[in-house]
Amino acid sequence: MDFEIRRDRSPQGARRLVRERAAYLDLVRKGVSSREACRIVGVNYRTGKRWRNGHHQTRHNRAVPPITSVAPPPGPWRYLREDERIHIADRHREKASIRQIAAELGRAASTISRELRRNAHPDSGDYRPHAAQARADARRPRPKTGKIAANPCCARPSRQAWTCDGARNRSCDGYGGTFPTARRCT
Repeated sequence: MDFEIRRDRSPQGARRLVRERAAYLDLVRKGVSSREACRIVGVNYRTGKRWRNGHHQTRHNRAVPPITSVAPPPGPWRYLREDERIHIADRHREKASIRQIAAELGRAASTISRELRRNAHPDSGDYRPHAAQARADARRPRPKTGKIAANPCCARPSRQAWTCDGARNRSCDGYGGTFPTARRCT
């Protein structure tokens, strides 16, 4: 390796260790362990860890993303994207089988079948991908009130349990159990 540790070993302050960082990342890419790469380059192990993983925002420093960011793995996502819906519509119009469409997208055949069945136009039976995407986007946010907020019988006792005991031990007035050693809220 042609990298040479700097001669001035005093703290460098705000000076960026550009050469050291590049050498560290090169060593890690070649398969050297993080600790060993830090030792070779001449930086603290925590510095190497920060370069590799990024760091969160602190009082004086802003957040920094990881240097070696990991790309999300290609594969099936939970929800169909619009380009996948367009592909489904095109292939369905070409009379391709559901299993063939599923194999092309890397999805389960049941996902494609469900998509075509749920989002077909009620009158004509045609699958329209942009309308299907709009319906899926409308279904996603669920403005739903929580169970405790919806039931006033449970709201007061659970709030008291959190403020008085520090932990929720009584969830509803209808609970028949007694706790002789528990403190009571008054």
